[in-house]
Amino acid sequence: MSHFSKLKTTLKDLTLLKRALTDLSIGWEDSSQTLRGYKGQTSFANIVIKQDNNYDIGFVWNGFEYQLIADLQFWQQAWSVESFLDKVTQRYAYNSIIQATQDTGFQSVEEVVQENGTIKLTLQRWK
Repeated sequence: MSHFSKLKTTLKDLTLLKRALTDLSIGWEDSSQTLRGYKGQTSFANIVIKQDNNYDIGFVWNGFEYQLIADLQFWQQAWSVESFLDKVTQRYAYNSIIQATQDTGFQSVEEVVQENGTIKLTLQRWK
């Protein structure tokens, strides 16, 4: 029997999470908020990612962070669950760094994505 699983993350800012998903070209909704699962099961989610197989995945706030919620038996994304979370977390961290550095007067001067996927940022601040 299938059921929804919740996976812990370190994602705490909804705006940064949405930006990370958008950066990865992952379509999401925050208006419907009903996750569709096996045999008509539903669950609440703050962000819903619809899949072609009609079994949604999403993110739900647990009071501390946004957890990934999905019926893993029906996972239908371009990446495995682990790779999906790694990519979302990397883009989330990237956007968090960009936002924090801009707030303190820094600008991104250079960005290099290395062969292993690591992003090297060069920042500068004019005085």
